[in-house]
Amino acid sequence: MAKRYWRPRTAVRELSRRDPRFAALVAKVGQPSVELSESTFGAIARAIAHQQLAGAAASAIWGRVLALFPDGEPLDPAAFLRKRDSTYRKVGLSGAKTKCIKDLARHITRGDLDPADFHEQSNEDVTDALTQVWGIGEWSAQMHLMFSLGRLDVWPVLDLGVRNGWAKFQGGPPPTAKALIPLGEPYRPYRSVVAWYMWRVHEVEDWSGSAGPVL
Repeated sequence: MAKRYWRPRTAVRELSRRDPRFAALVAKVGQPSVELSESTFGAIARAIAHQQLAGAAASAIWGRVLALFPDGEPLDPAAFLRKRDSTYRKVGLSGAKTKCIKDLARHITRGDLDPADFHEQSNEDVTDALTQVWGIGEWSAQMHLMFSLGRLDVWPVLDLGVRNGWAKFQGGPPPTAKALIPLGEPYRPYRSVVAWYMWRVHEVEDWSGSAGPVL
């Protein structure tokens, strides 16, 4: 299967035209180029396993989970359900993450949701479907929208990195999640792109934010 990439260059050009500060940040950081994961049970389960863990540790645990199943085959929700929780604990997957992935598997096997259908659904419908799963919240659903489905207008205000990035970008203290909601409005319909740059602004050592309205 060919790899898919998130390269929102039209959005970057439009945002740079609207806001000179954003254009300056793009000049320092460069263009986004993110390999998108598939919208499948396996991709969502992997994202769950990686939550709140360093990349290397999470990858090692997930590799051991995949080794429990036939090599080279897509992870199957029914097969995941057939194994005991203790089997997953032995390879390092926490009880909470096992419960979450199993509940996701149940939703899929019952036909309550199908990740393959998400491409045709609105952001709101995808979020509603995923947050019915135990342990999957709004933030996790938003990450799937951005980095599996490639949606351009997701505004993850619960993400601390985005809030801290906004503070550095604009100057001033980090806004609360509630306060950040209206601050993203001038950037519609490309708020995912803004969020990506808010994560990346932390890498710019000589950035000096200046508060003021978006043009």
